[in-house]
Amino acid sequence: MPANVMDKPVIKVEVISDIVCPWCYIGKRRLEKAMALAEDHYDFAVEYFPFELNPHLPPEGVDYKDYLCKKFGSEERFHQLTEHIRRTAARAELVFNLHLQKRTPNTRDIHRVIMMARDEGVQLEAVERFFHAYFTEGTDLSQKENIVRIAAEAGLNPTDIEQFLNSSTGTLEIEMAEKELHDLGITSIPLYIFNNRTTISGAQSVETFTRAFEESAMAPPAGVSASPANLRV
Repeated sequence: MPANVMDKPVIKVEVISDIVCPWCYIGKRRLEKAMALAEDHYDFAVEYFPFELNPHLPPEGVDYKDYLCKKFGSEERFHQLTEHIRRTAARAELVFNLHLQKRTPNTRDIHRVIMMARDEGVQLEAVERFFHAYFTEGTDLSQKENIVRIAAEAGLNPTDIEQFLNSSTGTLEIEMAEKELHDLGITSIPLYIFNNRTTISGAQSVETFTRAFEESAMAPPAGVSASPANLRV
């Protein structure tokens, strides 16, 4: 029997998210659990694409609590929603120490680093490390030195990252990529695209992801119009 007869189908998973989006981290864990349950049937190729929830924020970021209190309408609502998020994260086996976070950052530089990490083959490590730093460790990601440290922990060269962040490399490409996503009608995250065909919006259940695997594996990938795969930094 030829060796390739036993090859598992590969499901391309394109994830559109932002590091400061709690539902993106929760969705990431649920997706990973679904992939682990389906690993006997499929192989997966996962790639992350940028989406800035708060592109208008200054480079130094803003006060975390003040910003979200204004966004949610009141301090009471802020506490209600953050507690709900914390409990939901715990069910996904994530520890959210939201009380430790003091700054809501502008995430453009982080997205630039994540795109660089893709080219270096460590994008998944970088994404996980940034999520963990923000939601679990309460790291201030508006500070460039923290971005460099976390990127280095994910496997990138810190000197290269410092030079990269001190340049404008990738900035225009990030803006163009986000424009393309908006042109595709993508206005909220997280968003998951499987084989350019099946799309899931939001931090859905493990079962929903599993069904998406099955649906997307039934037919070859569709055209690029359903996918951000052509957006390259």
